[in-house]
Amino acid sequence: MIDFHTHILPALDDGSRDVTESVAMMSMLAEQGIRTVVATPHFYANEHSVEHFLERRTAAYERLSAALPEGGPRLLCGAEVCYYPGISRLDGLQRLCVENSEALLLELPMSVWTEYVVKELVELSGRSHMRFVIAHMDRYMHYQSRETLERLYGCGIKMQFNARYFLEFATKRKAISMLRDGEIHFVGSDCHGLTVRPPLIGEAYRVIAKKLGDDFVARLMHMGYSLLGL
Repeated sequence: MIDFHTHILPALDDGSRDVTESVAMMSMLAEQGIRTVVATPHFYANEHSVEHFLERRTAAYERLSAALPEGGPRLLCGAEVCYYPGISRLDGLQRLCVENSEALLLELPMSVWTEYVVKELVELSGRSHMRFVIAHMDRYMHYQSRETLERLYGCGIKMQFNARYFLEFATKRKAISMLRDGEIHFVGSDCHGLTVRPPLIGEAYRVIAKKLGDDFVARLMHMGYSLLGL
């Protein structure tokens, strides 16, 4: 199984504090049945250039890889790219895709998205060399009109929802319904540490399997691995 959204690289953003915590988080994910972990540290264009971000990410990845035991989950490097008006013109945007894939995780504003934002997302989705996934869509879905969501679905943009959406009493029924109807494409823990926002994705996958069946989970994994080029 895949965890599509994590902040597991050590001392890189507001996620894991150090290598020890990162190793423990990887162990927790392995125990939950996760076999592929996508590291998606925050990228803010107003703080770092793409080149500087990638250098820092590589250094953090190498520190963690050296400390991981053999036989654990595969760790892939990506980014959670914070949207800003004009991001479509960012030089090097494609380099922030998950390694060896065209998948780019995009964090959107926690507000009603303007027509400018929606049009830029639609424009970005037309680029043949990138496939856009909106991060933790459950956080800002209620701000958006149904028409906006349909426009994004219609142009092939995918939606990642956090594991908690499948676990909380107020949302788990809606989560299963949306997943069954093809409105949720990927699940991520969005884990940040061992105690603050810890990895909980295994339980979410168990809920999905219980409600929709193991075959559904297998198809969900197939879609994820296809997007990641695996």
